[in-house]
Amino acid sequence: MTREKMETVSMKKEAPLGWIYLNRPEKLNVINEKMIDELRQLVEQMEKDNEVRVIIITGNGKAFCAGADISHFKTLNPEGAWLFAKKGRELMDYIENVRKPVIAMINGYALGGGLEIAMACDIRIASDDSQVGLPEITLGIYPGFGGTQRLPRLVGKGKALEMMFTGDRIPSMEAQRIGLIERVVPKEKLEEETRNLAMKIASQSQTSLAEIKLLVNKGTDSSLDAGLNMESLGWSLAFTTEEAKTRIDQFLNKGKNKG
Repeated sequence: MTREKMETVSMKKEAPLGWIYLNRPEKLNVINEKMIDELRQLVEQMEKDNEVRVIIITGNGKAFCAGADISHFKTLNPEGAWLFAKKGRELMDYIENVRKPVIAMINGYALGGGLEIAMACDIRIASDDSQVGLPEITLGIYPGFGGTQRLPRLVGKGKALEMMFTGDRIPSMEAQRIGLIERVVPKEKLEEETRNLAMKIASQSQTSLAEIKLLVNKGTDSSLDAGLNMESLGWSLAFTTEEAKTRIDQFLNKGKNKG
C-alpha cells in the first residue's frame, strides 16, 4: 500500500484501487485553487499508474466536499472569477474523460463544487445520511464548474432547474430516486460497499471499460446514429485484443467442462 499527502488532498494506492481524499476536513473540504491543482495532479498520476484500475474520490472527515471556499470569492474580480471557473471546469472535464472508471464515494455533504466533482465521476455511491445540492443561488451566483450542464443530463431539465433555482439540499435517498446517485448504503458500510463495487469493476477488461466510458460520454453529445456507428466500430475492434480472446476461450471451455 502506498500513501501520499499534499496540502489539500491525499491518496492511498491499494492496488488495483486508487483512493483520493479531499483533505481540508476542518473546512468540510471546501475547494480552493490549490485543491483544484493537487486533485488534478493525483488523478493524472493514477491514470498513468498501470497498477490502478479504478479511482475512488471521497472526502476526509464529516463531508465529501461542501463546495468552493467562499472566503476566496471576496478576492475575485470578473477576470479572476472566470479563470477560477475555467480551472475548475477543466478539472471536471478531465475527471469525466479519464480512461479509467472513477467512483465518487459521498460521505456527508456534497454541495456546490463538491456535487460538481461527484457528477464528473462515473458512478456515485453515498451514505444514507448524506445530502447533495447546488446552493450557489443563495449567494447570488450559480454553478460554475459544470453543474448547469451535467445536472440536467443526470436528472432531467425540470428537476435540475428546481434544484438550482431553490438551492435546496436533498437527502441521498431522494438523489438516488431521481437518478443523481446510483447507490445509497448505511453510513457504516459505505467504504466496504464502495470497495466491493470497485473491485468488481476492476476485475473486468480495462480496454473494454475504457471504451464503454468513451462511447457513453461521446454518445451523449452525438446523434443516436453516430453513437451506434462508434459502438459498432469499437465492438469489432475489441475482438482483436488478447484479453477478449482469452476470456472467450475461458467461457467456452467452462461450458465444455460442465457438459
